[in-house]
Amino acid sequence: MTSSLSDRRFLITGGTGSFGQTMVTRLLDSGASEVRVLSRDESKQDAMRHRLRDDRVRYYVGDVRDYDTVLKASRGIEFVFHAAALKQVPSCEFFPLEAVRTNVVGSANVVDACERNGVEALVLLSTDKAVYPVNAMGMTKALMEKVAQAHSRNNPAARTRVCCVRYGNVMYSRGSVIPLFIEQIRNGVPMTVTEPTMTRFLMSLDQSVELVEHAFRHGEPGDVFVRKADACTIGDLATALCNLFEVPAKFDVLGIRHGEKLYETLASREDLARAQDLGEFLRIPVDSRDLNYSLYFDEGDTSRGHQVDYNSHNARRLDVPEIMSLLLTLPELRAQLDDIPAAVTLA
Repeated sequence: MTSSLSDRRFLITGGTGSFGQTMVTRLLDSGASEVRVLSRDESKQDAMRHRLRDDRVRYYVGDVRDYDTVLKASRGIEFVFHAAALKQVPSCEFFPLEAVRTNVVGSANVVDACERNGVEALVLLSTDKAVYPVNAMGMTKALMEKVAQAHSRNNPAARTRVCCVRYGNVMYSRGSVIPLFIEQIRNGVPMTVTEPTMTRFLMSLDQSVELVEHAFRHGEPGDVFVRKADACTIGDLATALCNLFEVPAKFDVLGIRHGEKLYETLASREDLARAQDLGEFLRIPVDSRDLNYSLYFDEGDTSRGHQVDYNSHNARRLDVPEIMSLLLTLPELRAQLDDIPAAVTLA
């Protein structure tokens, strides 16, 4: 983060998650005067408190579903990062209303509370599953983006600058597939692969934080930012892990789970028709027209038909050696390799 953020006050919703903990550390290292962590799990907060031992971090137990909780937590705050969400695709499929309450209503509470308290900037974390969504998690994240954009569209004089970031799978984040695969390797059992040809974008936790920082520094109201990323097949990812742990590749293929897609899309052709290419990032500005569409009619936008979605099937595809090199950049994975028993074999 830039030095201008020193002596500033921040709130991170869902701050005990993988992203939140990384962002808290970055903010403290940048000289933040106060970082508030809002989350539901007091046990994780207690563990974080003992690990950090920094008086600048203040912990709020609460749920973004409750507006008053968010209002109190964001009072006197300058910048907010909204990471609280229900993220597991299968659980959201079985309990879609819970996903709506957290990902849509909870996000609206955060937007409204920030505006009421005069927060300077709010960045909401979205996902590639919000593009052409087929599952409840993606649908509710897409609606979260719409809530953020509607706030900017309907409130041109808003006190809070609201924008979103959208990214793919964050490697080694809590609940992701890499820790599961490693656990299965270490236990000597076959890895449970849903569909080997399924592709996913890969991004490190640090890269996801850099995307949020970029949106915070450069975002205009209603913007959605995307970080370009490489992709791989799930089968190649599993094979790369087996190679690193020096075990034979052996999979149990489960089939695609509830609500999953064969590939994910970071930016649709409709997004790309108005997107600004910033090199590492794409900026997708909000469509700021009002409901008087006839005032804007000309001849239509003929460029839209020539765009192609940016998805994990047509993105640069990593091969197994490249995946292995990428995985070795993860401190958590290197720690697992250092701690591996002398011999691990798959049953």
